[in-house]
Amino acid sequence: MEAGYLVAMIVQTEDPNRRAVGYWLLFMTAIVLLMVMVGGATRLTESGLSMVDWRPVTGTLPPLTDADWQDEFAKYQTSPEYRLRNSDMTVEEFKGIFYWEWGHRLLGRLIGIFFVVPLAWFWLKSRIPPGYKPKLLVLLLLGGSQGLLGWYMVMSGLVDEPAVSHYRLTAHLSLALFIMAALFWTALSLLRPAPQAGDKQFKILTHITATILVFQIVMGALVAGLKAGLIFNEWPLMGEGFMPTGLLSLDPVWQNFFDNAVTVQFDHRIGAYLLFAFVCVLVLKGRAQNPLIRGASLVLFVGVILQMTLGIVALLLEVPVSWGTAHQGGGAILLLIITYLMHIQRRERAA
Repeated sequence: MEAGYLVAMIVQTEDPNRRAVGYWLLFMTAIVLLMVMVGGATRLTESGLSMVDWRPVTGTLPPLTDADWQDEFAKYQTSPEYRLRNSDMTVEEFKGIFYWEWGHRLLGRLIGIFFVVPLAWFWLKSRIPPGYKPKLLVLLLLGGSQGLLGWYMVMSGLVDEPAVSHYRLTAHLSLALFIMAALFWTALSLLRPAPQAGDKQFKILTHITATILVFQIVMGALVAGLKAGLIFNEWPLMGEGFMPTGLLSLDPVWQNFFDNAVTVQFDHRIGAYLLFAFVCVLVLKGRAQNPLIRGASLVLFVGVILQMTLGIVALLLEVPVSWGTAHQGGGAILLLIITYLMHIQRRERAA
């Protein structure tokens, strides 16, 4: 696609204030996407519990001297992860996992700065379009809540077992993706104030597909939290058949869907097949829509194929850091694509 066509897909308004704030929010969307991928890499490198305290201000800089590193390592040695899993770890090895978590937290701080400073500038210069101040304040509140939720997640792995709660991890990732989608939606509302006319049935189909995608994202987070990707590393079968052994081994039955790694991986696979089927129907129905909707549907179709490929390869390779991170990032990108598709079909209203 030509650059001009890509810009036309996103930018519609000529208003300089709407453009300025919209471009800023697109940048914020991109950096939150990066944060999601860095968070995935931090988890896959098992680095998330390397920092056992939370210092939002004083923890900005990493240890700078050998004495500082010894102090930080001594703190880590009090954690269950060190005692139960890494008791033979050296300071140099500790640095490898520390930098991942420190980088993840530093990026979180930068996201806060990149949001608060421009927001204050646009506000003082009266450049925020009418109706958008409350929305931007809500986004700011959500961002602060995400930082607190991240520490709440880490705390769960610092008590008895060297593993964070898969429920808290799911909540942390889900909120990050919600914030990313909300930033993107708000940016689009600024840059594309006029909706694109579309078919009502197609719009309903788009929302159903989006719901399935959200389900997939939640299940993917549970897979990550339970490390369910490290079992049944074959495809399309799970073990010796399509239905794996131990699928509903927990009592009560409902608990399997949240706490049984076998069931969670199975559900994530089924969700992928269901999502692919709905996206195929979406593409077929999209051929009768206008070019913008048709093009977005096709992009979604290609994205789902790539995402499924990433997931299958990651599974077969027992989830290496590179493939696992790419798969998590791919899920986030799919969410952005379908957010765009929903946005251009939204109901006409005052922007």
